[in-house]
Amino acid sequence: MNDLSCKLLVVGAGPGGYVCAIRAGQLGIDNVIVEADRFGGTCLNVGCIPSKALIHAADEFHRLTVFANHAPLGISASSPSVDFPRTIEWKDGIVARLNDGVAALLKKANVRTVHGTARFLDGKTVSVGTADGERRIRAENIVIATGSAPIELPLLPFGGNVISSTEALALAEVPLRLAVVGGGYIGLEIGTAFAKLGCAVTIIEAEPEILSQYDVELTRPIVERLAALGVDVMTGTKALGLSGKALEIESEAGGRRSITADKVLVSVGRRPRTKGVGLEELSLTMTGQFVRIDDRCQTSMRGVYAIGDITGEPMLAHRAMHQGEMVAEIIAGHNRSWDKACIPAICFTDPEIVTVGLSPDAARATVNEIATTHFPFQANGRAMTIDRKDGFIRVVARKDNGVLLGIQAVGAGVAELSAAFALSLEMGARLEDVAATIHAHPTLSEAFHEACLRTLGHSLHI
Repeated sequence: MNDLSCKLLVVGAGPGGYVCAIRAGQLGIDNVIVEADRFGGTCLNVGCIPSKALIHAADEFHRLTVFANHAPLGISASSPSVDFPRTIEWKDGIVARLNDGVAALLKKANVRTVHGTARFLDGKTVSVGTADGERRIRAENIVIATGSAPIELPLLPFGGNVISSTEALALAEVPLRLAVVGGGYIGLEIGTAFAKLGCAVTIIEAEPEILSQYDVELTRPIVERLAALGVDVMTGTKALGLSGKALEIESEAGGRRSITADKVLVSVGRRPRTKGVGLEELSLTMTGQFVRIDDRCQTSMRGVYAIGDITGEPMLAHRAMHQGEMVAEIIAGHNRSWDKACIPAICFTDPEIVTVGLSPDAARATVNEIATTHFPFQANGRAMTIDRKDGFIRVVARKDNGVLLGIQAVGAGVAELSAAFALSLEMGARLEDVAATIHAHPTLSEAFHEACLRTLGHSLHI
C-alpha cells in the first residue's frame, strides 16, 4: 500500500481523537486518523454510552417491579420480565448508530481514515499494521489519543468468570450473583444496574468508604439507596482470588471467608494505553504512567501532542473532546490554552452525583473564608412529583465577594444540571447572580437557586 503524508496525524479515534480530526478538517488541515478498532473508542463502544443504556433499561424494569409489588403511585403492573438478549441488542443498536455517525462526520470533514494498529517509529512517523499490510504515515504534527484500558489484578486476572466492564456490558444473561471488586463509579454504576435487573450484587471495596473521591455527605444517599436495593456493600475488604464460583475475601481485621459469585466484575480503575505502541521510541517526559503535557497539550517533543486518558486524571470523555478541539485549533494557528479548572464530573449511580469546581475542603485550602450551604430535594416540588426526594445541591463560594468556587449535587437526574453548574463557574458567577436568575417552576434547578439564596441567608422554601 502507498505511504501517506499529512500535516496532522491523530492516533486513536476515541472522543478526543475523532473530535480533533473533525475540527482539524473543518479548519482546512490535511489530516489522517488511525484506529485499530471501532470509531468512538472506549466511551462510545464499551463505556459511557452502553453503560448508560443498560442503566436506563434497568431503571425502567425496576420501576415496573416496584409497581408490581407495591403500586406506590396507584399504578400496578403484573409480572414484569426481562428479555436480556433483546436489551443488549437495543444497546448495541445505539452504539452502531453512533459509530456510523462518527464515520459520517469524519468523511464530511475530509478526514482520511486508516484502520489498523499504529506503532511510532519516531516523532514524525508511524507504522500502521492494516489488513492489507504495513502502511507508513509521516506527519508534521502528531496527536497521541490512545486512551485507557481496565486495570487487571494479579490475583484476579481477566478470563472465565472474572470480567472487566467491557464484558459486563455484553453478557448474554443477567447473572444470579455478581461480585463487584471496586467501589468506584464504574463498578457502582454497573452493579446498581444489575441489582435492579434482579441480580444479587455484592460490592467489595478495600477503602473504608465507597466512592472515596467524594465526601461522605455526597455519598450517603447512594449508600442508603444501595441498601434499599438489597446490594451488600463490604468496605475495608480485599478480594484475594477466585476458585470456581468461590471468591475469597479478607477484612481489615484479617478475617477470611468466601462468597459465591457467578461473575466477578473487577473495576479498580483504568490505566493509560502507553505500552505496545512504540512510545519508547519517542523522547517523552512522563509523570508516573501518564504523558506529561503543558497547557497546550504539547508533550516534551515539538510537534507531538497528547490528549485524553493518557495525560492523566480526570479520565473523562468530555475532557478529551475539549483537548482535541483545542489542539486542532492550535495547529491551525489559533491562540488557545488549556484551562482545566471547571470540568464537570458525573457519577451515574442512583442517585447521581455531579461535581464542578472545588469541594468545601479544597476551597478552604485555596481562600481564607468560604460560604457553603446545601438545599435538600425533600423541599423541592419537582423532586416530590417524581417521587425522588433524596439528595441535595450544595454551593461553595468565597465569603468576601460571593464568587462561586464549586457546586456539588446528588439526586435523581442531577446529571442534566451539570451544564448550568459549569457555566456558572466558567462565567465567574456570584451567589447573587444565580439568586437573581429566574429558575422555572417546578424544576430540580430551583434547588440550585435556593442553595444560593440560603447561602446568602434568605432561603424562601426552607
